[in-house]
Amino acid sequence: MNAGSSYVFSGGGTGGHLFPGIAVADALRRIDPAADITFLTTNRPIDAQLLSQRDYRQVPQSVQPLPAWSRPWRWLGFLSAWRASCAAARRILTELNPHAVLGLGGYAAAPAVVEARRMGIRTAILNPDAIPGAANRRLARYADLVVMQWHDSAPHFRAGTNCRALGCPVRRDFAAVEQRAAREHFELSVERPVLLVTGASQGARTINRAVTHVASEFLRRNPDWQILHLSGQADEGEVRAAYEAADVRRATVLAFTHEMNHALCAADVVVSRAGASTLAELTLLGRASILLPYPYHRDRHQHANGQVLVDAGAAAMLEDRIAPEQNAGPLLEALLRLADPDVRRGMSAAAGRLARPDAADAVARWLADN
Repeated sequence: MNAGSSYVFSGGGTGGHLFPGIAVADALRRIDPAADITFLTTNRPIDAQLLSQRDYRQVPQSVQPLPAWSRPWRWLGFLSAWRASCAAARRILTELNPHAVLGLGGYAAAPAVVEARRMGIRTAILNPDAIPGAANRRLARYADLVVMQWHDSAPHFRAGTNCRALGCPVRRDFAAVEQRAAREHFELSVERPVLLVTGASQGARTINRAVTHVASEFLRRNPDWQILHLSGQADEGEVRAAYEAADVRRATVLAFTHEMNHALCAADVVVSRAGASTLAELTLLGRASILLPYPYHRDRHQHANGQVLVDAGAAAMLEDRIAPEQNAGPLLEALLRLADPDVRRGMSAAAGRLARPDAADAVARWLADN
């Protein structure tokens, strides 16, 4: 590695894609403080919002998801955006001459990874999901390394793919916060246990409505608990109103927080989707969780992610039935079970055994290697 080397990270569109990339970028800066790191992202606002907290360069791309064959009218726009993004990636790679390129997963990773391979630049892609998405399965042929969170993913790639189960990179600041300080950060009681509700960076309406549907009964049976609810921007008003209507007074509602490490550290139990990076954070911190995987993915990859934790005894998983009244019974039952400190301790210990705290450093070392 040469000091001050350049690196390009490509991908985005969700926190699940960007946060592991940021973790690796931070690890690279620990190896080489002068490393020059550029993120080629989508043009979604979430990418700018997340990267605004770091000093890495962001270059939005016009790339679009691959359209379904049943929607041929979208192919012209896709191809136009694809060519423009590949041309832009080629210009940036030529200008920067990066030591390596890291694809963060998903369609937005593709232009830079494909062009880097054509230019002879070392490439790796992150694949934290148990079942790789279509984009990662296609991109694997252009990558010198596929970084998996779990060994279960390897059979989904074609024979001969260089796959390594290094874990899902998590930012170091997740392990640097004490629970008391985290609760004080959100002005929560430091003595009361905390239920954290999160639908990832953009929120999850069905989770929001299911939790507000049962919160009053859960707190009636467990009056010492308090709730920290990350609703997403679109649902913040509805969630606040639902708690007020149910006379739930110990619920702190936020649309979003950049300090997700504080939110998870504050929690005793977490209700969330089963995105791969969220699960990596839960295992790193050893948090008991109730998972409601995103119900609309064709390959149900969040269900496969969650099943890894369920099989290890680290989480409970419920089917998201969409309607709050259908989710209410199973969710309340799971919450009441995890209110038991012994059940929580067992799940927390099981989650901790799945953690890979060295994942970001391992990926950074590979990128920096000569």
